[in-house]
Amino acid sequence: MADTHRKLINDPDSLIEDLIAGMVSAHPEHLTVEGETGRAIVALNGPREGKVGIVVGGGSGHEPAFAGYVGQGLADAAPLGNIFASPSPSQIMDAGFAADGGAGVLFLYGNYTGDVMNFGMAEENLARQGITARSFVVTDDIASAPLDKKEERRGIAGDFFVFKVAGAAADLGLSLDEVEKAATRANDATRTMGVALSACIMPQTGKANFELPVGEMEIGMGIHGEPGVERGPAGSADDVADRLLAPIIEELELGKGDRVAVLVNGLGSTTLLELYLLHRRTAEILKEKGVEIHHSWVGEYCTSLDMEGASVTVMKLDEDLTTWLDHPCDTPALKVGTSTPKSDHARRKTRTRAAATESRKTEIASLKTDGAITPAKFREMMRAAADAIFAERDRLSELDGKIGDGDHGLTMEIGWKAVLAALDKTEDDATISMLCDDIASAFLESVGASAGPLYASAFQSGGSAVADRLNLDAEALVAWIGGMADGIIDRGGASAGDKTMVDAWLPAVEAAKQKLAAGGSEQDCLSAAADGARSGADATKDMRSGRGRSKKLGDRSVGHIDPGAESTAVLLRAWAKTVS
Repeated sequence: MADTHRKLINDPDSLIEDLIAGMVSAHPEHLTVEGETGRAIVALNGPREGKVGIVVGGGSGHEPAFAGYVGQGLADAAPLGNIFASPSPSQIMDAGFAADGGAGVLFLYGNYTGDVMNFGMAEENLARQGITARSFVVTDDIASAPLDKKEERRGIAGDFFVFKVAGAAADLGLSLDEVEKAATRANDATRTMGVALSACIMPQTGKANFELPVGEMEIGMGIHGEPGVERGPAGSADDVADRLLAPIIEELELGKGDRVAVLVNGLGSTTLLELYLLHRRTAEILKEKGVEIHHSWVGEYCTSLDMEGASVTVMKLDEDLTTWLDHPCDTPALKVGTSTPKSDHARRKTRTRAAATESRKTEIASLKTDGAITPAKFREMMRAAADAIFAERDRLSELDGKIGDGDHGLTMEIGWKAVLAALDKTEDDATISMLCDDIASAFLESVGASAGPLYASAFQSGGSAVADRLNLDAEALVAWIGGMADGIIDRGGASAGDKTMVDAWLPAVEAAKQKLAAGGSEQDCLSAAADGARSGADATKDMRSGRGRSKKLGDRSVGHIDPGAESTAVLLRAWAKTVS
């Protein structure tokens, strides 16, 4: 392990498994693990028959969120993703099955692309298993979008209040519709502003996920370490509190006679001393306006690994929100009042997934065999792609740190390691279409970040485009590349010019089609696609982000190559070299 790590970890590949084992061993009175994936942490005294199941979740690295809020009276289960990455659909399904008591399940999570896609896919899969599930996204982060586009805002420390309210409403026996309405009321009444004084260090690499010079602060950063919307000289505790609280007060229209709950949250490396200084000024400002603080929480409730910084969250209370906030709960990270254990007979019935019955049999004799790219060559292409991603991991993460959360190289590495493992298990006579299905599954189950469902959809679509082929000729190869791009666009919804991987894939498809029309071979078409992807990736440097996390940066996103477009160029170049 490199000296730069400065982390008390074991094998980076088993980091989350070790985390789960540690949490369960520390809190055996609260937590257990259920499901096939081993990633669903479940409350011992939470799920019960007839109660709406509450599932909260997201990436790891935010401890005590999200598993820390699993327990009686709050969340029934939490699937844990990799560092700063959404849980996979299967991990979410495990949590959904564990939480289900026959009254429906409500998923609650922050408004991030990967989470939205993966939780949405889990909803669809649970519906096929007879379980009603709905998603609720938290959007408390003022800095991430203007008020007239509130639905685009991120969910950060305000998760704490929204989760608490939804958990209480469910524990009190409200219906799924009523619990969802309670979460909506909490979300509408909650606002957060944050400040970073340093970047966080990714435990797998020992490197910061963005650069922040000493003496400067980042206003409005995200909890995944995304850069904020404004950078300037670091101020005093009072200056920071004034800056964070002003837009909160304005949006919530706080004034004399209002009652609020306050959360002053540390991001991982901020001392309690500093947090109490922020609360002192927060309380002073609210008192001056005639606003009463019903209750305050000061400490680490939603962190960003070891980032130095803090956030201030305020929820404007009414009678119902106060009742739900004060409702008893007992979790590793939060205890309110005195909870009474539910009777054993109220515990929900065990539910298991229906067995898959899909057949992989294909009549090889009916497939088209012309073309230089055989299934064996395709396997070789995929292994070369994995090696190329591994070699570029740190550079891709550094690119992502400029406009994202700094983990793109890491998530792509995780995905391609899973691909290699899947290829080792795939039957020797598997067709290219079958191989694509296996690769899609590997990405979907290993990568919670948006790249996971995007590349899963890409390989599913690409494989479907050549399902009638054993080998790929130039025409079929171009169809496969086009299918890959179609899958990404259909799943993510990005268009040309949005500064995403689509801006590399579309030029790759167009270049390959042009070379095919000119009579190019498989090698010619793939080399042209690689050149197109390279040009497309380079062009993203001058684009303003139109989707994803980097959209929040506005003009600050200009001048940086999109990491997803860059990894696309890396993949296509590796494939082209393999076929040459």
